[in-house]
Amino acid sequence: MTEPVQPGGGFWNMLRPRNIHSAITSMRGAQTAQQLAFIRSQMKDNRRPEALGTPLNELEVVVFDLETTGFHHQHGDEILSFGAVRAIGERIIEEDEFHMIVNSGAPVPPSITELTGITQAMVDEAPPLVEGLRDFMSFIGGSVLVAHAAAHDRGFLNAALWKTSKVRLSHRLLDTMMLAQKLFPGQTGYSLDELLQSSGIPVEGRHQALSDARMTARLWTRYIREIQERGFAETLGDMYVYLGKD
Repeated sequence: MTEPVQPGGGFWNMLRPRNIHSAITSMRGAQTAQQLAFIRSQMKDNRRPEALGTPLNELEVVVFDLETTGFHHQHGDEILSFGAVRAIGERIIEEDEFHMIVNSGAPVPPSITELTGITQAMVDEAPPLVEGLRDFMSFIGGSVLVAHAAAHDRGFLNAALWKTSKVRLSHRLLDTMMLAQKLFPGQTGYSLDELLQSSGIPVEGRHQALSDARMTARLWTRYIREIQERGFAETLGDMYVYLGKD
């Protein structure tokens, strides 16, 4: 569970009239201050209890993926790109997608360029991380989030949100890897590649944020159909109960 957002924190105190000049100066301009304020506003009211009653065939989610400079945000690795696609029930809204490369200030290792195709030159020309976070949060709104091996993506998002805005992710987050483990306990592996293969989903543009988000969305829609057909869950709340069972 993510940490709750504490209202009225130090950020807002900085923006009181007597401190507004120094706050804006320290955040390199009014535009950045507005971006941070928007990010914080997006963290509010994303865990409304009434959402738990939403039928799975009506549930709007944003399936997302991140590419990063490495695998350990605790040791200085940073977000390189965001990819996301919207789905409602079993329907993927293919025209409603988001992709953005960002400059987090960290160098791009050659091994990551080889893996993702993202070069140092691409990052050098990209918008700053805070702008990417603002646009990503604007895209997802208050939707439930879905990712594969979601702890990795949540860790990087939380690190970036805390570094830029002193907030943490407050959205509900579901993990397609956890769903697969519950639905298919006898499978030998649960990596994205293994699940795509076992589900017969073509692999296209692997290790590119938007492509991985699209493929994960296809897994998600198959899994919620499977869950409903087996009678395991009908609503988002049922889904959490199902995932919580031994």
